[in-house]
Amino acid sequence: MAANGVARLTAKNSALFLCDMQEKFRKTISYYPQILAMSSRMLKASQILDIPVVVTEQYPKGLGPTVSELDVSKCPVFPKMKFSMMIPEVEEHMKQFPDVKSIMLCGIEGHVCVQSTVFDLKEKGYDVNVIVDAVSSRNMVDRMFALQRMKEAGASLTTSESVILGLCGGSDHPNFREIQKIIWDPAPDSGLLGHTINGETPV
Repeated sequence: MAANGVARLTAKNSALFLCDMQEKFRKTISYYPQILAMSSRMLKASQILDIPVVVTEQYPKGLGPTVSELDVSKCPVFPKMKFSMMIPEVEEHMKQFPDVKSIMLCGIEGHVCVQSTVFDLKEKGYDVNVIVDAVSSRNMVDRMFALQRMKEAGASLTTSESVILGLCGGSDHPNFREIQKIIWDPAPDSGLLGHTINGETPV
């Protein structure tokens, strides 16, 4: 635990949650291609670092499967009807990972399923890290106020590159060269800069 109360992420104590990154949202979610790109980075890094990954799909019969940009073929995928990812099946799955104390969260929509997941995770005692460049909604008002509310609920707001490099801890990490390839290209504009709440960015 860091001195200011913000939990330090390590590969041993972390898991990645990917929330409802599905086909039917392609035309409606703000900055969806950019959000998918950053979520893909998080997924690849988690797989390299042997970090557990949990994927949910909201009503997949109607909203389709997880997008092809995210290769979740080796991940547990849980269909759901509730907004929160913390359905009983996911809670049971997480019992396999008693060392996991921190959740890295990506997905959509920020003001609905992601936000509901944050509330449930915090209630269950997890530290939550919302990857802001991998979270979005249909419109920016919902997105920005969701980020503010999640921060107020005790979640840490951070970025994909910060988290990925933080998990490595330094360039002496045995997997650093693989990780470096993932983040070599600059992160795309995910629409956060220039948007403010009460004169301040929520990040």
